[in-house]
Amino acid sequence: MRRMYVGLVLGVLAAGMAFAQDEKPYEQVVDHVYVTHEGADFYMDIFTPKGKKNGLAIIDVASGAWHADRGKIDDHEQAQMYNIFCGKGYMVFAVRPGSRGDYDVLQMAARIKDGIRWVKHHAAEYGIDPKRIGLTGASAGGHLASLTAVTPEQGSADAPDPLAKLDTSVKAVGIFFPPTDFIEWTGGTGKSERLGDIFFQGGYGTHTDEEIKARATEASPALQIKGKTPPFLIYHGDADPLVPLRQSEILVEALKKHGNQAELIVVPGGAHPWPTIPEEVAKLADWFDKTL
Repeated sequence: MRRMYVGLVLGVLAAGMAFAQDEKPYEQVVDHVYVTHEGADFYMDIFTPKGKKNGLAIIDVASGAWHADRGKIDDHEQAQMYNIFCGKGYMVFAVRPGSRGDYDVLQMAARIKDGIRWVKHHAAEYGIDPKRIGLTGASAGGHLASLTAVTPEQGSADAPDPLAKLDTSVKAVGIFFPPTDFIEWTGGTGKSERLGDIFFQGGYGTHTDEEIKARATEASPALQIKGKTPPFLIYHGDADPLVPLRQSEILVEALKKHGNQAELIVVPGGAHPWPTIPEEVAKLADWFDKTL
């Protein structure tokens, strides 16, 4: 146990030392408005590598517990996500799709799709290939990334809005400890005190049991897979106290059932998150290198 603990501490220190000089490998644009929907602005931070770009982009869903405040950007900075990705030449777009209480998860997923379209529309400006975009997120962000990826929307050539002409597909999805099946998680009902307001604004209210179960199903990525999806890589700790490991297992089973590529890497002793998560972020970046 002591050896494991020392290893965790050394891993965190090693991950942080690479950037100890405060030499961030990116320029950051803060709170860029990428879409205005029904009078509300939605924001992304844009991370541009200072070094050579690799022509690829990662869209990071900055959401935790289905809240998308700036603190989630800070959390991902602590995990060295932007340092690692930008250090390898990726453009990173950290999308904040709205928070629970104001929006339900289907509305949040719709705003992520707006973000994907925005990135594709501006691909030439940022020197990236719009057909080689990766999607990432952790916890609620992992859930929303998954839901977005398995429910892509086609563009409409006749749409007056140039962004609406673009589809919302991505080429690869790499996520951490995501909720994926709310029916299984709630014992078959879709009802949970802690989840009501992510399904419906204001909570369950007067919605019937059938409506609640239908909405929980619609919000569950593992239950929305109809066919071909991008490849998935998922990291999940086997000591996660918030999102059961089984949630990631269910998603991988559902993806493979439909003939899709999916891999789950279980982190022994990993909680939500774990101290050495920068090491997994670096491995995820290597996977994106090969998959994109």
